[in-house]
Amino acid sequence: MPIYAYRCSRCGHEQDVLRKISDPPLKTCPACGQDTYEKQVTAAGFRLKGSGWYETDFRGGGKSAPKSADPAGGASSSAAPASGGTAPASTSG
Repeated sequence: MPIYAYRCSRCGHEQDVLRKISDPPLKTCPACGQDTYEKQVTAAGFRLKGSGWYETDFRGGGKSAPKSADPAGGASSSAAPASGGTAPASTSG
């Protein structure tokens, strides 16, 4: 069951509540009794661990995860030659 953060917009009372996803949101503040209790947006509190998950897989900042090889198994046309050297220069004759 997830933990939801609630805050009363009238008196400022804050509380974390363990609720089912299917439960309706709370409306009445337990401190002042007014119907001004609102669910807050919070960051997820979990971390992906174990083999197969990498910290950099879902990190922002403009860096993308390394791209996989071509599905057909061949190299793309912009890739360097397999020998590691430069392409042979063309000769005009």
